[in-house]
Amino acid sequence: MAQTQISDVVVPAEFTAYQVENSMVSTAFYQSGVIVGNGEMQSQLVAGSQQFTVPFWSDAGEIEADITNDNPAILSTPQKITAAAQVVRKSFLHQSWSEMSLASELSGSEALQRVQNRVQAYWDRQWERRLVATMLGVLYSNVANNSADMVLNISLSTGTPTFANIFNGIGVINAALTLGDRLNDVKGIAMHSYIYSKALINNEIQFFKPSENGLEIATYKGMAVIVDDALVTAVPGIYVTILFGPGAVGYAVAEPRTGFGTEIWRTPAAGNGGGQTTLHSRFNAAIHPLGFSFTGASVAGESPIISELALAANWTRAVSQRKSVPLAFLISN
Repeated sequence: MAQTQISDVVVPAEFTAYQVENSMVSTAFYQSGVIVGNGEMQSQLVAGSQQFTVPFWSDAGEIEADITNDNPAILSTPQKITAAAQVVRKSFLHQSWSEMSLASELSGSEALQRVQNRVQAYWDRQWERRLVATMLGVLYSNVANNSADMVLNISLSTGTPTFANIFNGIGVINAALTLGDRLNDVKGIAMHSYIYSKALINNEIQFFKPSENGLEIATYKGMAVIVDDALVTAVPGIYVTILFGPGAVGYAVAEPRTGFGTEIWRTPAAGNGGGQTTLHSRFNAAIHPLGFSFTGASVAGESPIISELALAANWTRAVSQRKSVPLAFLISN
């Protein structure tokens, strides 16, 4: 029997469309409403330039309403609503797989679906890693520039931690309280696997399926759980937990403006003439936290790499009120 090849099952245009349409949708971030597709970001991804701005109206404020009367000489004074903008940086991303590395997916039935799932799973992991790094960058920027008003630090760096220093429900609630009267907006929580394991041991993790055919999602006190081992600090044994409100992060994914999102390349001379076929996958992507701007102060290349997304120097808060950012951070043992 002849072996199935990449070119036998992959139609590049259809393959790219599938990847774009399904990006992020199977992740806990998307299922919980923490990350949402943004039409403005989507349209800007296919335009030129490395970055773009997304304008927004500032909050209307808390000035007390006027008391009306029947005196025509008394005129109300209109309040000013100002506009601001968030700067979003594009990421130009690529990965490739040889036919040999996809051998198990290409064998047997439903080869196309298996290859699609393999590539989709890779990109979903990349989106989550880039999102978590972005959140760490926002955290460090907030500590450096905004008096850590989005952060609750209960950790103990030296000595033996007590219950007050260890991740616990009280700490989570108090971290959410940095959002003030919007604390009930929190819908998602990202934690390190060590923290997750402790929550599991304490029977604090519950599971549910958003649909009959959907993935099972872990929850902590009603919040969708994302587990990522990048949520550490420079001090061993101290971890970062992130609380997300709905729509805390906007995202967009598109195929490149020029070139091909999916490309199959054959190198006949490879392997001393044995030949090699490679599947290339490319995306323009933007993953951006609500209320912040990307400064790009410390980016070496055309796009920020994951470690650069986690730098405080690359982020600045664009909104004036802390409550306008639906994020909070808990640092604990």
